[in-house]
Amino acid sequence: MDNRKDLREFLISRRAKVTPEQAGLPTYGGHRRVPGLRREEVSLLAGVSVEYYTRLERGNAQGVSESVLENLARALQLDDAERAHLFDLTRRTTATPARRRPAQRVRPGLQQLLDAMSDVPAFVQNGRLDVLATNALGRAMYCDLFDDDAVLGAAGRPPNHARYTFLDPRSAEFYPNWDLAARTGVALLRAEAGRRPDDRVLTELIGELTTRSDRFSALWAAHDVRRHTSGTKQFHHRVVGDLTLDYETLELPGDDGLALTSYTAAPDSTSQQALRILASWAAVAPSEHQVAVEPSA
Repeated sequence: MDNRKDLREFLISRRAKVTPEQAGLPTYGGHRRVPGLRREEVSLLAGVSVEYYTRLERGNAQGVSESVLENLARALQLDDAERAHLFDLTRRTTATPARRRPAQRVRPGLQQLLDAMSDVPAFVQNGRLDVLATNALGRAMYCDLFDDDAVLGAAGRPPNHARYTFLDPRSAEFYPNWDLAARTGVALLRAEAGRRPDDRVLTELIGELTTRSDRFSALWAAHDVRRHTSGTKQFHHRVVGDLTLDYETLELPGDDGLALTSYTAAPDSTSQQALRILASWAAVAPSEHQVAVEPSA
């Protein structure tokens, strides 16, 4: 991946989202050739020359200081995820040769922790959205994800949330708000691409999804990024029906690039009862939804 190109397109997309009114700038009417802010307006807000900002927007971030980036983040009204992405993109602004990263392994102690969380679906994934480990209830909840080999031709690869969302038609029923799930997945992959532009497997995944899914391609071109830490999601499971679950995603400091996600239901809710039924189903029919998960490089 080429961070110079990504930096250029990210800055253009962000200034297109901010109007002069939102930035507190005077407007004088008349036709504006560009949506959002002009380059000279961004440079004014960030306290840099037009020439300097133009150089940045062309992908040349050599020698840029943190203070300039902070000013630029404020001028473009970036949120925390977008600000972090801007800093990631400016750390490497030359084409980076793709390479295979060392295989990511889930420690036995981490798997034991997942298995001990028997009442909640939980899994560990990397920044590419590969699921590298899960507990029994997590496998049952994402049963379609774990039998995607036949649908996606993904034999030998770990289950991947992005492939499932964009390439498996069953995901449209599993995610009642499919568009939100799609946007979230792409935004997470876009942020990971900024952090790890030399990840060959990530590059291959993005190329595959861009080629096979027009919707993914359109969302990828938007350059949106986000963090995925906590919130509420709705699901429609083919065995237990509708679920409304709160999720927490915790980064694992001792395991670079890995995060643990768990889902819980409100006490005494229909979703909590559905999780209990799902746990019983997982216990009596494990062969239908349990597969071996092999970490990839």
